[in-house]
Amino acid sequence: MVSVIWSIGAFIVALGILVAVHEWGHFYVARRCGVQVERFSIGFGKPLWRRTDQQGTEFVIAAIPLGGYVRMLDERIDDVPEGLQHKAFNRQTVGKRMAIIAAGPGVNFLFAAVALFVMYLIGITTVKPVVGDIIPGSIVAQSGLAHGDQIQSIGSRETSDWEAVNFELMSHIGSASIELSVVHPSGEMQKFTLDTREWAFDPDKQSALRSLGISPYRPEPTMMVGMVEKGAPADIAGLQVGDKILALDSQVITDWMSLVEYIVDKPGQAVQLTIDRNGRQQVINATIARRDTPQGQNGFLGVSPEFEPWPEGYVFTHQYGPIEAFSKALSKTWRLMTLSVEMLGKLVTGDVSVKSLSGPISIAQGAGISAGYGLVYFLGFLALISVNLGIINLLPLPMLDGGHLMYFTVEWLTGKPVPEAVQEWGFRIGGALLLMIMSIAIFNDISRLA
Repeated sequence: MVSVIWSIGAFIVALGILVAVHEWGHFYVARRCGVQVERFSIGFGKPLWRRTDQQGTEFVIAAIPLGGYVRMLDERIDDVPEGLQHKAFNRQTVGKRMAIIAAGPGVNFLFAAVALFVMYLIGITTVKPVVGDIIPGSIVAQSGLAHGDQIQSIGSRETSDWEAVNFELMSHIGSASIELSVVHPSGEMQKFTLDTREWAFDPDKQSALRSLGISPYRPEPTMMVGMVEKGAPADIAGLQVGDKILALDSQVITDWMSLVEYIVDKPGQAVQLTIDRNGRQQVINATIARRDTPQGQNGFLGVSPEFEPWPEGYVFTHQYGPIEAFSKALSKTWRLMTLSVEMLGKLVTGDVSVKSLSGPISIAQGAGISAGYGLVYFLGFLALISVNLGIINLLPLPMLDGGHLMYFTVEWLTGKPVPEAVQEWGFRIGGALLLMIMSIAIFNDISRLA
């Protein structure tokens, strides 16, 4: 329950920031173009807080935190006195109207760059993409890639960490092959080609890495307890961080995977754990919980191990001075933008299934997880969602900023506005398409929870 509340809170904060940034773009450029802004609202519905500035703009925080809007003076909606007609949105030149509409997505991209700039100034700790286990018979196993190889680049793009590897693998969905450059533990550089013609990737079942047959390297787990989940069977039984598990039901356990396999196979059963606590052996009784999974019902104890230390040089921090951080932030923002466009294209061509679409529930979970890791990870999450928000808003659907820009482009080329009847039908069709897309995304979210 606590995690749900945390995720909802993080989601509201993230969405509030991103909506405020997007609408501020419209608001700022509208003001600069001489347009009267009637209301700047974060959220919909009943106002919880409001204030009016000296220029007559009402600033509102409303009860439903699922978006926002900027309402400008417009003769198509309002009865505008003659003395204020020059401040109406519809009276502005096509260029000014396009600038006002484009400013929302534009500021989303700018915000992403600023968030990443701050993230790189603070520093974000990450792990080099060193290959761990390889699934026998997988695509990667057939290529010759081996345990301990570090993935240096995919295609023409460098991959300094696992996030970069995942981004580049996603960009190659639908490709017949993927080119990898790796560094062996000996220091030798080698190139590999993955034959991905038969690559079957289902994001609901496994990661892109796992579907290719790669497990990232991580240190081996010890038999020492590193974390006990509050309220889980291990916590109820009295297991503590620092305990060393010696045996289960009098069977000696020497590796953590054997413990996991033993627990998974015994949902609902009672077990005895022999532990070493501060040099003294104790026996603890626990009842294994039941957990439903796509593969059936598994046992669950609620305990995680301590791990051996990372080898020297495997863990590093992306932290730079202002100039390099600025350059890195711009580069990553551009990559996020191009990757978002690529993924939309793959949705259209069918290379990416509509099952990969995510809605508010998945975003809330991502917000909660990233916020739980700390500020720098939350900044990275905000940058990613801000870029996606900007790209989606530029789609040529009449209900979105991109649809308005499409109409204004036609007006600029022909010298006359698109007929209102055509615009009205466009808004209806665009609304229906958006509703369909959101319904699919929410259905996917619910399916993932089931």
